[in-house]
Order: sequence, then structure tokens, then C-alpha cells
Amino acid sequence: MEKGDNLGNIRHTLAHLLAAAVGEIYKFDKIKLTLGPAIDNGFYYDIDFGGEKVADTDLKKIEDRMRKILPKWTEWEYKKLKKDEALQFFKNEYKAELINEIAGRREKITAYTCGKFTDLCRGGHVENPSKEIAPDSFKLDRVAGAYWRGDEKNKMLTRIYGLAFNTKEELDAYITQREEAEKRDHKKLGKELDLFTFSDLVGAGLPLFTPKGTMVRDLLDGFVWELRKVAGYERVDIPHITKKELYETSGHWEKFKDDLFKVNTREGHIFAMKPMNCPHHCQIYNRHQWSYRELPQRYAATTKVYRDEQTGELSGLSRVRSITQDDAHVYCRLSQSNEEMGKIYNIVKTFYGTFGFILKPRLSLHDPKNMKAYLGTEEIWQNSEDALRKIIKQNGEEAIEAPGEAAFYGPKIDFMAKDAIGREHQVATIQLDMNQPERFDLFCINEKGAQERIVMIHAAIMGSIERFLAVLIEHTAGAFPLWLSPVQVKVIPVREQHNEYAKEVFEILKENNIRAEFDTADLNLGTKVRDAKNNKIPYWVVIGNKEIEAKKITLESRDNGNLGQMSKEELLKKLSEEIKNKN
Repeated sequence: MEKGDNLGNIRHTLAHLLAAAVGEIYKFDKIKLTLGPAIDNGFYYDIDFGGEKVADTDLKKIEDRMRKILPKWTEWEYKKLKKDEALQFFKNEYKAELINEIAGRREKITAYTCGKFTDLCRGGHVENPSKEIAPDSFKLDRVAGAYWRGDEKNKMLTRIYGLAFNTKEELDAYITQREEAEKRDHKKLGKELDLFTFSDLVGAGLPLFTPKGTMVRDLLDGFVWELRKVAGYERVDIPHITKKELYETSGHWEKFKDDLFKVNTREGHIFAMKPMNCPHHCQIYNRHQWSYRELPQRYAATTKVYRDEQTGELSGLSRVRSITQDDAHVYCRLSQSNEEMGKIYNIVKTFYGTFGFILKPRLSLHDPKNMKAYLGTEEIWQNSEDALRKIIKQNGEEAIEAPGEAAFYGPKIDFMAKDAIGREHQVATIQLDMNQPERFDLFCINEKGAQERIVMIHAAIMGSIERFLAVLIEHTAGAFPLWLSPVQVKVIPVREQHNEYAKEVFEILKENNIRAEFDTADLNLGTKVRDAKNNKIPYWVVIGNKEIEAKKITLESRDNGNLGQMSKEELLKKLSEEIKNKN
């Protein structure tokens, strides 16, 4: 058995152990157990405590009881039950609902017993918990509320979360990583650095970007455009709404109509706030007939799309309802697709390499056993997936393959980025689409004067600027590189009599397009420097008597401390080179 699978079995076993411990402490006849799966990093169990309040302060006694029970859990007893037997044994409405569902699917109903505890379960445990689970490798984490089956119309239950790993060292490493992640939380830093805000009057999942946050977004988008322009892309612009017929043709309406914001016109038409841009770009391509000599056509647009995400799933900038995409589509012959995808691959590596992300490609494939979930034929999908495998191989890399993870209209390369504290994030995508050109009847006129079906390549570098910004804030802990920082240099006179020379330095920086702040607050030097550090400004210039006498400045760095005195010309040269090179 693979280690990863075994860890899942450990976590599942611990969910049972948690339920057993809770039952012993709070009495099985006074509580109602529901279900408890293994999850990423641990496990949980949802319990109806019958009105009794359970808080985080109660977790230690439950955890202690789990460790007391664990040595007695030496083996599992498996039993297959008839529906009536199961309903008689598990006498609560939650288990009854699960039992009826299982019986309705004509699946076998099974129960597992370890120690003195029996639970409804389909299996997936470690054989001997007492020997295979280290007592110090798990920890109860927190108490939360959870609706039964995730439906807000149902009763609110108490959910107890636990963490579990193979060893204490892995558990400790995860807790340390999480503590670091909490310090880097983009929601916290975004507020502290004045990058974005949310308003109840505007609505959840609809972020508002401040001048500083907007500057960062524009700089990131500008960088992507610099890379795309070299590769021959052209800018286009599209509206934010469309007739539903566009998405009926593309296939999006059938798949996602319940996730769209809809607009009803006075004339009785149904429009949708666009959830994606590709069908619009197809219409731009289709405005007239193209010769093969005029291909590829490469369109790029940074624009918002809108998706009716559930309120409970929204999270800062990571999951929003208004999504800004740096979206691009290439329309080309199949024979040109390899070269075009290679260009996009290079853009992705250059962009993410600038920030120090470690990238690994993941190939999201269709599920051949569930073709009804996709547009197109098995042959089209196989050809598309082979083309993506080829481009990954040409870049000297191997991809993780993920069957069933493709979008409904085409396979894609998802780039997984490892951040500064070791977490993985899905970022850029390259998608080869042979289905949208088919549905929109996109073609070129080939050398023989005949219509030739083209292919379409979807290329998102940041994808969602909001989500990428959340990842970047946490990756850098809000300490953006010089070229991206809203304020690049803070000019700090030591006292009021130093203001005149400090203002001269400030004006020179501004004239040379350096984003500078001039701090004339009536505060001591230590307070001003501390403010620069708290705002994560890359550099600050200190000016006092010594600097004025030498006609120089003292430069201090957020990352490298005091860099000593230098002339104004040396300062400009240093800053300009660092900005140009995006160091």
C-alpha cells in the first residue's frame, strides 16, 4: 500500500477513534454520531450533542481519551448488514438517512468494529491502529459548526477537526507552516498594506482595490502584456454581458447556467454576465474569412468575468464573484499549435520565475469512462492530450497526470507553483481546444483553397489576478520586489531643518519615475523607520546633518539593512537597474 493511501487510512481510523472518545465522555445515548471522513491534513467528525455546548477548551480531554483508547484498538471486525439490521443498530436519523441512501443504490451496508466501538463505514482503515498510529502524530485542532450534509436548511451540528500525519515531526512541521501561513494571510496583509477592501453594500466576493492595490494589479498585468507583445499578441476588448445564445452554442449554458448571473431585458431577452471570454473571442475571429497565411491570430484581453459562487465558499481574493482574467486565445492550424504552446510555456516560466516560484506541470485529462461530461469525441480528446504531452516533453519536464480534471471542452496543462513556505497552488494554464472551433465552425482557407478546421489555444498566465495576488502576497509576506511595490522609496529627514535637502532628493526620485514618499511627520527617526518597515517599503533614504554636509544620502534596505552613504546619482542608478531587471 502506498504511503499516501496509508496516511488516508490513518486519518480515517482516527475519525472513528474521535467518535469513540466523544461517545465515552458524553455518553452514546445522549449524542448522535453522523459521519467523519479523512480530509487533507487530518480528519473530522460531525456530531449532534443534543444541545450541549462543546468548545475548543474541551478538545484536550477528548484527545487524552483517544490516546487512552488507542492501545486497545488492535484489529477490525467487519460485518455486512441488511437494511433493517442497520436501522435497528444505528438508531438516529442521520445514520438512517445514510443507510437508506446506501440501500437505494443497492450497495452493501457495512459496519466496522474496533475495540468496543462500531460505526457505519465502507472501510479504509489501518489494520492494527495500536501499532500503526503513533500517539503523538495526531492532534485535535478546533471546533466548528457545520450543517448536516452541508445544507443550510438542515440542523447545525458540531464538527470537531483533527490533524494527523505519519510522525510527530511531520505534524510539528505542518503546524509551524500553518502558523507562518497565518502571518502571511493575504486578507490580513491586504488590509494592513491598504491594497483592497470589501463592502457589505457592494456585496461579498466583490473586492474593491485601493490606489496602491490597483497599481500592483496594473504592474502585474503590464508585465504579462510585455511578454505577450513580444510573442505577437494583439489586444481586443469585449462587453461584460452577452445573449444566452452565445453560451448555448459554446456549450457553457448547458453545463453552467445555474452558476451564471442573469440579466432580463425589458424586451424579454435573457443575457448573462460573462463567466468566461473565449466565446466572445471566437466571434472576433469569425468576423471574416482568414487565409492560412494570416494565422496564427492571437488575441489578449484583461477583463472581468462573473460567477455566482456560494457565499460560504468565498474567501478573500482567493475565491471571488468578480474575477479579472489576463485571458488570451490563439487561433491557428493544428500544425502551428506546438510552436504557439511553446511560446506560452516560455511566458509562464519567465513570469513565475521572476517571483521565485518553483513550477511543476500537471496534465488535466478527460475521463474516458464519462464522455457525456465533455464536448467532442474520444479521438479529438486523445489528439489534444497527446499534443500537450509533447510540449511538456519538449520542455524537458514530466507532468503529473490527472484524469477527470479537464474542462469540459478541452484538456489543459495546469502549472503548480510551490510558494515560499512549501504550499502548492494551481496558477497558469495552457489549454488546447478542438471543440470550440467545431461548435463555432471556425476555419481558415488552406493552400488548396478549401476550408480547414482550426484549433484554439486558451492561455491564462495569472488566470485570476485576484487569486494570483492572494498567492503572491502570501508568497512574499507582502514584501513585494522593488519594481512591484506601490511605494518604492521613502525619504526620511531626521529633523525639520533637513526637509529642504530631503525634498530635493524626493523630487529627483519622482522626476526619474521612482515611486517615492516624503515623510515630513513631526516624529522621531525611529518611528518613521518603523513605519517604513511595517509598510514593507523596499528602501528608505535617511537625511541628516552628515548627509547634507557630504551632499549624499544614506540608503537603508528592507531586506539587507544599512547600505551606507551614496550620491544621488548612485542611488538613481541602483534603483533604476533593479527595477529594469525585476530583481
